[in-house]
Amino acid sequence: MMETFAFYLFSILIVGLFCVTVMSRNILYAMTSLAAGMVLISGLFFLLGADFLGVVQLIVYVGAVMALYAFGMMFFDATGTVKENNTPATTVFLLGGLSAVVLVVIFAAPAIGGNVHALYPTPEGATNPQAVGLVLFTKYLIPFEVAAVMLLVAMIAGIILAGKKMDKSLSRMKDESAVSEKDVK
Repeated sequence: MMETFAFYLFSILIVGLFCVTVMSRNILYAMTSLAAGMVLISGLFFLLGADFLGVVQLIVYVGAVMALYAFGMMFFDATGTVKENNTPATTVFLLGGLSAVVLVVIFAAPAIGGNVHALYPTPEGATNPQAVGLVLFTKYLIPFEVAAVMLLVAMIAGIILAGKKMDKSLSRMKDESAVSEKDVK
């Protein structure tokens, strides 16, 4: 009973926070509500007994939102107001209808998915991280390794591209251009 109450409470809070994210005119309010929604999603994973996914949700997604939050604070004027265009009524109606269908599917999924069984059963007594590791490093070992190599290549490429741009110092260029303009006059 308590888990059901917590699930519905988290669900309502998540939907509310994501509505604030979408409808807020202030970028800082939107980012804060997005981060709080991501934390509550990890709470849903913990309620379902998927501890590993809950921790991954906290580390990966909340960390990414915090990086986005930092960029939002640096690059956007948080005090300025945003002028938005009014959305046509047909778009609002279609999105509302689509949201209603998605909610019906979400609430009907437990009844429909009662007969679904895992294709790769886990051994008795295995904890959630052990079960994830067993499947990941046996059945999905090759895709896991390919993803790791792709991430390594992307990281090295990012470092190389950033290094090329750092050959010239922008602060020195501004100082040199200011000096050259004064010398010309």
